[in-house]
Amino acid sequence: MIFRRSLQRELASAAGATFTVLFSILVTWTLIAILGRAAGGKVASSDVLALIVFRSAELLPIILILTCFIAVVAAVTRSYRDSEMVVWFASGQSLLAWIRPVLTLGLPMVFVVAALSLVVTPWAKMKSAEFVERFQKREDLQRVAPGQFRESSSNDRVFFVERSAEGTTVVQNVFVNSVDGNEHSVVVAKQGVIETDGKGGQFLVLSNGRRYEGIPGQANFQTMEFERYSMRVATQAPMLGADIPVAALSTPALLLAPNRFTQAELLARIAAPITCLILMLLAIPLGFVNPRAGSSANMILALLIFFTYNNLVRLSEASVKQGKLAFAMGWWPLHLFALLCVAGLFAWRLNVNHPYHPLVLIGALKRRLRKPQPLHKREEAAVE
Repeated sequence: MIFRRSLQRELASAAGATFTVLFSILVTWTLIAILGRAAGGKVASSDVLALIVFRSAELLPIILILTCFIAVVAAVTRSYRDSEMVVWFASGQSLLAWIRPVLTLGLPMVFVVAALSLVVTPWAKMKSAEFVERFQKREDLQRVAPGQFRESSSNDRVFFVERSAEGTTVVQNVFVNSVDGNEHSVVVAKQGVIETDGKGGQFLVLSNGRRYEGIPGQANFQTMEFERYSMRVATQAPMLGADIPVAALSTPALLLAPNRFTQAELLARIAAPITCLILMLLAIPLGFVNPRAGSSANMILALLIFFTYNNLVRLSEASVKQGKLAFAMGWWPLHLFALLCVAGLFAWRLNVNHPYHPLVLIGALKRRLRKPQPLHKREEAAVE
């Protein structure tokens, strides 16, 4: 019991530190990506914080899986490095005795990963898609930010506003470039006011400006000055939710609409908790290290295994999505193979008499280094 409590505290401490580092990297990377999209006019600047939260919730299952895997590998590696495993084996305990304390802390994490993958992640993807779609379908002038060129939703106009005043209804120094076939129309004005007609239509009323109209490359441009000029810029915005991505559908919705796309998404969701459980079991025999050597090789190998496993899951998902593999044959073979690898690695670590066991190899290397040299080689060394 003392060992189990100590191990659980160590696992919790290692998991907390690992999660803090990985989550900080995730949030920083997400912040940079979303700020870049906001600067490019793809999302609203007021939605940046919400999009960061949604994106973090989407990637949280992967972060938790990697956290659990690294925490167990770090705990086992430290026990080998500090020679605590020697005492553990000398007391008659087996490496299998590590499974229970690891699962005591790991099974709740598996259920958390399952809840995130099956419920929270689809909801976060849905909300993120709604925010982006709502911004893309806003009225043209509401998407315009002062000092930036913005293209209309119909891709036939470009707006530029130097600054805005009195909220969002009055803008200063307006530039509008419209394209109608081969003809181009450029309108510049000192001031513009946004007005609606009460029927879903929206107009930009410009004052004290000038309009240039003609075909580029020809000299017959028309120029006119105006004191008041009304321009229709938008009609009633379309409703949201016309095209919902498969990744944003809830798990019950995936089950109600069985096809290769929904089944591929379902395969990816159920793979997350299974992967978390198998990797935690794999980390126990994988954490072996020579006490006289460093432990960085174990961490590098653990990261390679994690990314390889994750990529193989994505490959199975892509195969089901493309119709090359049936869902019934796509979701379990990879995990069964990984579980057999775990069992084989446990058997290898437990069989200390195996000629390729790490302890046997280390002992053979030590005996080879300590083997006395022949007499003629010692005489040659003495003469030298």
